[in-house]
Amino acid sequence: MMESLIRQYIGAYNAMNVADMVALLHDVIVFENVSNTNGTTTTSGKVAFEALARQSIGMFRIRQQTIRSLTMGDRTAAVEIDYNAILAIDLPTGAKAGDALTLRGVTVFAFSDGKIARISDYS
Repeated sequence: MMESLIRQYIGAYNAMNVADMVALLHDVIVFENVSNTNGTTTTSGKVAFEALARQSIGMFRIRQQTIRSLTMGDRTAAVEIDYNAILAIDLPTGAKAGDALTLRGVTVFAFSDGKIARISDYS
């Protein structure tokens, strides 16, 4: 069940389908992105997550997460991810529209009531 939720979430993420992403989330979803270049972004609740997800879509022409490995626990899972994207806009970091981004990171998912309750991205 947890692995299926993760694969559905990543599929919706890659398709930039925010509605399908949000449908998989617990009402009290906590999302955090910890980046060694951009600091930490945290949201709590579906409304805040959806707003961030919709804002993020406009930043990319394409984006693709690919699972390298998946380790399941009782209520959590750690997923090693390869991330590739093409920027649609210039970023304050100096990256320009059309630039390719390639990252490797780990995403930790936690689950509650058959839904994704926490997503922690580390890159």
